[in-house]
Amino acid sequence: MTMLPWYLNNAIAVFCSHISKKNEDLTKAWKGKTEQLLKIDEHDFTMRPAFGGPAIPVGVDVQVESLDSISEVDMDFTMTLYLRHYWKDERLSFSSTNNKSRTFDGRLVKKIWVPDVFFVHSKRSFIHDTTTDNIMLRVFPDGHVLYSMRVTVTAMCNMDFSRFPLDSQTCSLELESYAYTDEDLMLYWKNGNESLKTDEKISLSQFLIQKFHTTSRLAFYSSTGWYNRLYINFTLRRHIFFFLLQTYFPATLMVMLSWVSFWIDRRAVPARVSLGITTVLTMSTIITGVNASMPRVSYIKAVDIYLWVSFVFVFLSVLEYAAVNYLTTVQERKERKLRERFSCSCGIPHSKTMMLDGNYSESDANSLAGYTRNQMVPEEEKPEKVVVHLAMSNESNSSRKRGLRGYVGLRIIQNTHAIDKYSRLIFPGTYIVFNLIYWSVFS
Repeated sequence: MTMLPWYLNNAIAVFCSHISKKNEDLTKAWKGKTEQLLKIDEHDFTMRPAFGGPAIPVGVDVQVESLDSISEVDMDFTMTLYLRHYWKDERLSFSSTNNKSRTFDGRLVKKIWVPDVFFVHSKRSFIHDTTTDNIMLRVFPDGHVLYSMRVTVTAMCNMDFSRFPLDSQTCSLELESYAYTDEDLMLYWKNGNESLKTDEKISLSQFLIQKFHTTSRLAFYSSTGWYNRLYINFTLRRHIFFFLLQTYFPATLMVMLSWVSFWIDRRAVPARVSLGITTVLTMSTIITGVNASMPRVSYIKAVDIYLWVSFVFVFLSVLEYAAVNYLTTVQERKERKLRERFSCSCGIPHSKTMMLDGNYSESDANSLAGYTRNQMVPEEEKPEKVVVHLAMSNESNSSRKRGLRGYVGLRIIQNTHAIDKYSRLIFPGTYIVFNLIYWSVFS
């Protein structure tokens, strides 16, 4: 076996040493603790960086993971997002030959200073903790820090329902430092509008997400001073198709159903009354169902206008029949008095009244044999229902062979009232005009 020259052995040893250093596990090579690497024990991290000096800049960027829900009743929204902070703390600087950062989990956060950002007008919020706390801390050798967390927050959203359900809503998620005023901490969007990123798959069942954008301003508290406040604004436009199927179409059909009573015989009291009451109760149910899913606001909503106008149309159709029925009763009372007065003046002791509809048979007509008709109605003008008034003296009835000495009066009264005729045109025409105005204003 031949021996290698001494200089080759030295070259191989240097190469192996270089490879072993390159693949060296820092967790095994570092004999101290993380606190010693970042010099945590040597500083007081209860105070902000550059304490007593100028305000420390803290940049913020956000990535919206999901917009979980929008509640009209509670006037709030729920959002899940990644919240990241950027600042420089020279107390965390460390020496590094390769200028690479060091990444830690949430256990180190409790030992160093981090910005005390909170969500203004937040109702509930929490940091996800499955499988561990979703917190990441990245420290660079020069002391720059990236602090990221995954948060779900439910915040208030002031909504205006005056145009509901043809409305658009703008909601804001507000971030602010709780303890540090603008003299101690300057909170800002790290890259302007580019600081806000959203997932393209974000969608809601009732809303179309139109846009996200960021703003910032100062907020003043009389007791503590001025604070930097950041806003995540997003605009939502409501989908109308659901409400067309659940609210507008049923209400319109109920109004149209109430018009059917105008074509029903005015003497069919049970049919017209039951139809009117049914449509009124159905409209009341629709109105109650819509308001049950809405907050109790003190102003009128667009859907309220449509439903209550529809309710008025249905209610007026019931009142229309009440007027028709009353006028019919008054008219019949006057005609009865007129017949009695005419019978007395002609000396006719008895009278008969018969009701015939437009489809009376030949046997019904033969029952009138022997009576002379003073008034006839042409075939083409035969009404749906006629009232035949027959008056005959007993004397002429008993002595038909001696000739007709009696008097027969035939009177035909049309049963369709003039109010029904006008209502068949006025109600649909007015409702169509209302719909044209309504949809042109609120669309």
